Amino acid sequence: MAKALFALILCLCAVLTSVPAHSASTPKKTLTWSELNQDQRTILAPLSNDWDALDAPRKKKWIGIAKRYPSMTAAEQEKVQRRMQDWAKLSPEQRRTAREGFKSLSKLPPEKKQSLRDKWEEYQQLPEEEREKLRSTKKAKKPPIKPSGLPTSSAKIEPSPTTTK
Repeated sequence: MAKALFALILCLCAVLTSVPAHSASTPKKTLTWSELNQDQRTILAPLSNDWDALDAPRKKKWIGIAKRYPSMTAAEQEKVQRRMQDWAKLSPEQRRTAREGFKSLSKLPPEKKQSLRDKWEEYQQLPEEEREKLRSTKKAKKPPIKPSGLPTSSAKIEPSPTTTK
């Protein structure tokens, strides 16, 4: 799961860094899903359930992608559709994590970014069995997540005093 999320973050980085701003060609107000034209709704269909909750800059970005979509190659169109579908499947927490990962990755120096790309390509070349083995060893090494503010198992929980009338 972590590797898949990391892959999605890397893919989003690639898409977002290759998407030029289209300030003159996009509307000033944010459009609701029903206000998009039929072509835009067809292209952006994987985002339909979340569209109205997106903020203005994200809507602007996706409208720009939809505008360029007809001029993309079939492979580029397929990649855009797959990434939109993958994004739509993420939970809000996974999306937040992906955005945070993107922000931290974008702050890395170019040589570190290239090193990560190289490692990812190396990982992608591994047979599925090897990748599964790496995923399972990574899961085994992760410490359990403890919610903050909750008592640990060694803490003694005192019952609250009851008042009688």
